Amino acid sequence: MNRGRIIVLSGPSGSGKSSIINHLLNEVENIAISVSTTTRAIRNGEIDGVDYNFVSKGEFSELLKNDQFLEYEEVHGNFYGTRKDLVEEALEFGKLLIFDVDTRGKDNLDKFYSDIAVSIFITTASKDILEDRLRGRGTETEDKIKIRLKNAIYEMKDIYKFDYFVVNDDLAKAKKDVYDIARLTAFKPSKSLTKSLIDIWAL
Repeated sequence: MNRGRIIVLSGPSGSGKSSIINHLLNEVENIAISVSTTTRAIRNGEIDGVDYNFVSKGEFSELLKNDQFLEYEEVHGNFYGTRKDLVEEALEFGKLLIFDVDTRGKDNLDKFYSDIAVSIFITTASKDILEDRLRGRGTETEDKIKIRLKNAIYEMKDIYKFDYFVVNDDLAKAKKDVYDIARLTAFKPSKSLTKSLIDIWAL
C-alpha cells in the first residue's frame, strides 16, 4: 500500500475553512482529519476520538516526555498536540490526512512531512470582508472579534509560505478549488508558489 499524503489547511476564523474541510471529508475517498490530543475537559456533544483525544495533564506530560508529539501548544491553561503515532498510523494506511492548523503549526509539520504535504491557505479578499463575516455570525463578542482580526493579520503575513491560496468569496467555488487540489494531492503533491494578498490587505 502506498504511503498516505497530507493536506495542511490554514486560514483565519471566518474564512469558511470549516465548511471546506467538511466538504472534503464528504467528497474525497480515503480521507481523514488529524484529531488533536488535549487536556481540555470534554464539552457537551463532543465525542472522544472524534472531536479530540481527551487525556489528563499527567497523560499529556508523559506523552511529551516520551517525545510523542509532532507539535504542541498551551492555550488558556490547556495543552493541545498532534501525536506522531496516530499520524503515522493513518499514513501507513494510505490516508489523505487533513491538518487544520495555524501558520505556526504548518511550520512545525514542515519539519517532518514537507516531502508529502501540500499546504493551502484559505482567506477572504480583504480584512473588511472577514470582519463583516465575523460580525454576521452574531456569536462573537467585540473583544473576540478584535482578537480574531489581529490573529488573521498576523497569519496573512505568512501566506507566501503556502503552496496554494484560495480566496473564499464564493463558497461553492472555494470548495471546488480545494477539492481539486485534494484530488491531485492524493496522487502527487504539487509545489506551486503562490501569489500573496499582502498588498490587497494593505499590510
